[in-house]
Amino acid sequence: MRPRLLFFLIFITLVSTTSAQLSETEQAWNRPVEPFRIAGNVYYVGAADLSSYLITTPKGHILLDSGMLKTVPLVRANIEKLGFKLADVKALVNSHAHYDHAGGLAELKRLTKATLYASEADAKLLARGGKGDPNYGDRFEFEAVSADQTFNDGWKLKLGGTTMTAMVTPGHTQGCTSWTMDVTEAAGHRLKAIFVCSVTAPGYTLVGNREHPEIVSDYESTFQRLKALKVDLFLSSHASAFEMAVKLELRKANPRVNPFIDPKGYSEMLERTEAAFRKLLASQTK
Repeated sequence: MRPRLLFFLIFITLVSTTSAQLSETEQAWNRPVEPFRIAGNVYYVGAADLSSYLITTPKGHILLDSGMLKTVPLVRANIEKLGFKLADVKALVNSHAHYDHAGGLAELKRLTKATLYASEADAKLLARGGKGDPNYGDRFEFEAVSADQTFNDGWKLKLGGTTMTAMVTPGHTQGCTSWTMDVTEAAGHRLKAIFVCSVTAPGYTLVGNREHPEIVSDYESTFQRLKALKVDLFLSSHASAFEMAVKLELRKANPRVNPFIDPKGYSEMLERTEAAFRKLLASQTK
């Protein structure tokens, strides 16, 4: 009986630790959702608010963002539910080096043996496991992971006839990367998709930020570039940013219309977040 008792105690400890490690907000972010095809060869395989995207090709797949470490089992299960294999993921890419989007990259790299690509600036933060973040310091650490290849703005990832273009949009992190790609729907209809990194500045130090002195000009340049884009499919690193839950209900009500084709929602998101940025900057300038 003693080995069984020991096993039971260890199990209880692990369960208690797991539940204690996630805040209520993180648990809500990480709530499981059913995976689905967004358009063409783009699939949503993430959690309720922590986005993860599978871009499928005949030569293997691309996985954008891992979520937290605790999101990885959900991502794996969602990929398999769609009939794909995690082992067929050949490229890992990231929006930005924060624990809620990159915390599971090291584990996914072990599981898939895929090549990890990261922007030159964020690769440094990934290698530090989130330590020394210009705004968060060491508050949100995750397992450090080394990029196999770094890139700069405009770099293209090509796999199996699909091309994803890296648009480095700094501010939220110094190497924050939004990704664009062409998606082909039925009857050859082509859509321009964007996966927005993040353009929020949640409590950031904008004035006198010694760790990121160019943070204001970075945000301003990012807003200018993103507003100049013409996009069809609007996606982002957080599902709430593009109102995924609402759009899934709309799709259920009318399957013939794809609500993720939302250029207006894209523009409105940029307007809201830029206004919030300007308000925060003004308050700190005073």
